[in-house]
Amino acid sequence: MLNPFFLNGSTGEQGLLQSLNNEALMMYGVECYYMPRQYITEKTVIREVIESEFNNAYPLEAYVDNYEGYGGQGTILSKFGIEDRDDLTLIISKERFENYITPLIANLPNSELSTRPKEGDLIFFPLGDRLFEIKFVEHENPFYQLKDRYVYELKCELFRYGDEVIDTGVSEVDETIQQLGYIATLTMVGTATTATATAGYCASGSVHSVTITNMGSGYTSQPQIGFSSAPDGGVTAVGVASVTGLYGECSVDGVGGKVAAINLINAGCGYTVAPWVTIYEGGGMGAGATAGIVTTGAVQFITVTDGGAGYSTAPSVTFTGSSDIDAIGISTISSAGIVTAIYVVNSGAGYTQAPTVTIAAPRASGAGLGTGYYLFNEIVTGQTSGTTARVKEWNNDTSKLEISIIDGDFLAGEQVVGADSGAKHVIFTVETLNEPGSDLVDGFADNDVIQDEAIEILDFSESNPFGDP
Repeated sequence: MLNPFFLNGSTGEQGLLQSLNNEALMMYGVECYYMPRQYITEKTVIREVIESEFNNAYPLEAYVDNYEGYGGQGTILSKFGIEDRDDLTLIISKERFENYITPLIANLPNSELSTRPKEGDLIFFPLGDRLFEIKFVEHENPFYQLKDRYVYELKCELFRYGDEVIDTGVSEVDETIQQLGYIATLTMVGTATTATATAGYCASGSVHSVTITNMGSGYTSQPQIGFSSAPDGGVTAVGVASVTGLYGECSVDGVGGKVAAINLINAGCGYTVAPWVTIYEGGGMGAGATAGIVTTGAVQFITVTDGGAGYSTAPSVTFTGSSDIDAIGISTISSAGIVTAIYVVNSGAGYTQAPTVTIAAPRASGAGLGTGYYLFNEIVTGQTSGTTARVKEWNNDTSKLEISIIDGDFLAGEQVVGADSGAKHVIFTVETLNEPGSDLVDGFADNDVIQDEAIEILDFSESNPFGDP
């Protein structure tokens, strides 16, 4: 029988011990953030979590019980790549959790359990700017001192991001997870402006057009084009070749490396007879072409005076002026959506002066110019494809939108609207998840580099890279 004169386990003694634990944790602990998981979607059979969110983060002091660094297996290299498997043991006050955290999460929708820390919740560890997931909660260590329990021991593992929605409103936390997960980048049009250009005029003797007589084969780069010299006082024509399979041209009969067309940078002037056309270099052979000349006024060259902005496809070019045959031009654009050059396809005939050049407006201008700022973690929707995603980051200066948790394919030229911000911008280019730079973002992931180096040793595109089939 216990001695009745000693109050072993009285409320006062237990309160004193709890207060001492609280004080020690506040003195020697680290201020972490406790992030309760909200279960959005579960499988009904085994209650597997399909979709979850972390929308709240509460500061809570915790004692780090790892005295020699992180536990676990650390950073390992396996056949699946580089993985970081750090563990962390934290001790928190039972009373502080019940009096502070529990009331805050008790009414959160889909939070399941609020009376104690639960497995699956996250801890933001500020000393390493890392997120840890609670794997086990030990609530009986120390074991009933003075007949009660005073702390929780949290066994945590480094969190492996799986498209969870994390938007706590705490910048320290949100900035850490901002670059986690599979990320694609949309380059938006921004402010679209129409390009302008002027035409140069030749009264007589310009190359009318160039006709391909033999496309040749085996060209691995753009060949050089040469024209025989114009007579004294004239201007020699300058051309540029277009090769199938390169420079945006499709293949012919499934074969690339053929000269598909020759356009004119300068149609020349003063020719009295058609010049010879020479195709050389480029790694191929066999291509041939002929040129014709026009004896009346024609377009000699086209100068881009303003490249405009916001072009997702090369715009059409038209010429306005009195003529017997209208000139034809073709434009090219840069990766930034700017018109870089306009080539002469047909110099026209019968002009008495240089015609006016009109370049079509950017396609995006018809869908409305970009407006507004996208918000972190809001849902954005492509108005043509219906594809949705979550915003990771929006850079208004570069018009780049980083997104994750994508449920389809965005299309160049479609408008993307933010559900919360109302921001509207048109896509210029889409970086797909299969392209470099859009893989799983991780501080230790270097799998692309490893794969590239491995390919130098073994070519796994072969059916049997280790020997003959």
